[in-house]
Amino acid sequence: MVRLTPDGEATVLSSVVHSQIDDHAAFGGVVPEIAARSHVEMIDGVVRRAMVGAGIGYDGLDGVAATAGPGLVGGVMVGLGFGKAVALARGLPLIAVNHLEGHAVSARLGARVAYPFLLLLVSGGHCQLLEVRGIGDMSRLGTTIDDAAGEAFDKIAKAMGLGYPGGPALEKTAEGGDGSRFDLPRALLGRKDCDFSFSGLKTAASRLAQTCETDQDRADLADAVQSAIARQLSERSDRAMADYAEKHDHRLFVVAGGVAANRTVRRVLEATADARGFAFLAPPMAYCTDNAAMIALAGAERLQLGLVSDIDAPARPRWPLDEARALADPVHPTGRKGAKA
Repeated sequence: MVRLTPDGEATVLSSVVHSQIDDHAAFGGVVPEIAARSHVEMIDGVVRRAMVGAGIGYDGLDGVAATAGPGLVGGVMVGLGFGKAVALARGLPLIAVNHLEGHAVSARLGARVAYPFLLLLVSGGHCQLLEVRGIGDMSRLGTTIDDAAGEAFDKIAKAMGLGYPGGPALEKTAEGGDGSRFDLPRALLGRKDCDFSFSGLKTAASRLAQTCETDQDRADLADAVQSAIARQLSERSDRAMADYAEKHDHRLFVVAGGVAANRTVRRVLEATADARGFAFLAPPMAYCTDNAAMIALAGAERLQLGLVSDIDAPARPRWPLDEARALADPVHPTGRKGAKA
């Protein structure tokens, strides 16, 4: 739960997260059916704990925000359905929130952040650069044409036998590693846009993982992977900063999403921002990965602007932040390959 003042200052009253890591660890990744079932079983208790933590009841709410996508639609349907039920029962406005918009505003949970800013949203399912002018007003500057950075972390970690969740396990394994031993591919070197690609890196590293025999081998490969991902994120972000600086005097670079919790990625991106004369900001660690507070804040900002949703708002497995750009310039045109994004 979040309280938002008229001048935009956010205070987190409570943010309860029920982790499903143990439920999925045996499978090496998220199983959609298990995730949706766990949502059904736990949502009552999670909401109750959030209420107790905030010290308020349903009568103290101004509105109900719920994630409506993008994501595994089973879990999204559970949360959105619960939110609709509360809104109907209490006569409260419903705000259907784009999960990515929650990440976009998450840095505002820990600091006073003014719009506009340049955002790198980097997580397990998404990797994109955005110009954020305000809530509901964002332009895509670049995106991944295949895999997200977090997906590359997780799947390479799985190939190395590091367990789940893979990103934190790979980061820990990389400590004490020497990544210079391995020569990993660099993607899209001939292109001058801000798009990303991690599929080649993922394939090459997964093959190299089969040759690792010792803990030192695995540490060296983990360090190489971490450095390669950070380097690509830095290169594309640097291009975006150069373009952004031509249009804006307010130079703030925000990094959000689960991969923003990686210390090496943060360090490299902070150095890149400093070299371009940008201030650097990332959310507190607790708000990098998926959390309730960022959705509450996005909902509160929308409510403040009168941007409420109809009660029949659908759950959406795909929901681009910049829908106009996604329609005009799709990364994956429909056809035999399907629409991945």
